[in-house]
Amino acid sequence: MGYENLKFPENSLFLVTGGAGFIGSNLCEAILNMGCRVRCLDDLSTGKQKHIDMFKDNPNYEFIKGDIKDLDTCMKACEGVDYVLNQAAWGSVPRSIEMPLFYCKNNIEGTLNMLEAARQCGVKKFVYASSSSVYGDEPNLPKTEGREGNLLSPYALTKRCDEEWAKLYTKLYGLDTYGMRYFNVFGRRQDPDGAYAAVIPKFLKQLLNGEVPTINGDGKQSRDFTYIDNVIEANLKACLASSEAAGQAYNIAYGGREYLIDIYYGLTDALGLKVEPNFGPDRAGDIKHSNADISKAKRLLGYDPEYSFADGIKLAIEWYKENL
Repeated sequence: MGYENLKFPENSLFLVTGGAGFIGSNLCEAILNMGCRVRCLDDLSTGKQKHIDMFKDNPNYEFIKGDIKDLDTCMKACEGVDYVLNQAAWGSVPRSIEMPLFYCKNNIEGTLNMLEAARQCGVKKFVYASSSSVYGDEPNLPKTEGREGNLLSPYALTKRCDEEWAKLYTKLYGLDTYGMRYFNVFGRRQDPDGAYAAVIPKFLKQLLNGEVPTINGDGKQSRDFTYIDNVIEANLKACLASSEAAGQAYNIAYGGREYLIDIYYGLTDALGLKVEPNFGPDRAGDIKHSNADISKAKRLLGYDPEYSFADGIKLAIEWYKENL
């Protein structure tokens, strides 16, 4: 994999916030497998205890149940930490439209608490989750850093604010920050349940359960689906990046483009099913097309994603067949 041979100083301590979530738990696992220490901070509001139960007997693993909206909790979590991987946030564009005040408190104020705690505790690198949603209505493809449009949701606004705060913390306080603009991450442990579930696990669970999935819109929207191991690589390489690359945000994707309708039929073919989907209305705040230019992350972070969509979807299907 693209991160297995990375070398960190002996006894390095990583703090993964949102460590019981989909991306966070995969980061915890990868770091422990490298022989480093992990402190996981999660309030379990959207993360799941079952995602981290496998680590509880590992002497290099520590869990703090706590909320990033509380500065004292963030300060305690950052004590002695070398690298922060800040994944704690609430996702979902539609849910953010329903709950704008909560998203502001959780995603903006929570991230600011983490930045301040990291600064006061002398953390070396602060890597944080941003999102492709910051591109808003900018119509050009591929999406390129520095060419953003009007924001379309409170969720997107929270991520844009996080990027601006992080940039300031690098400029004013010398904290090395790196924003990961994730593009439609998928893979093992992604939640298939709930009204705001991501499309791939949701489709897979419904198909495996004999249900008929609903595609929002006409299915001709496209996304740069990004396998989880590429995201792990990006986060860990950001921890080793130069200070010259700090204070910026990076597209983290594979650089491909898949249409939802093609993905749907690919899943039915892989499962040996003939099920026509239902079609529903477009989701509010969604963009029609998404595709990333990843040249900046390659150049400044050494990011070199190993897993294409085809590689990742095979692994995801296998995992969901075994775990659903």
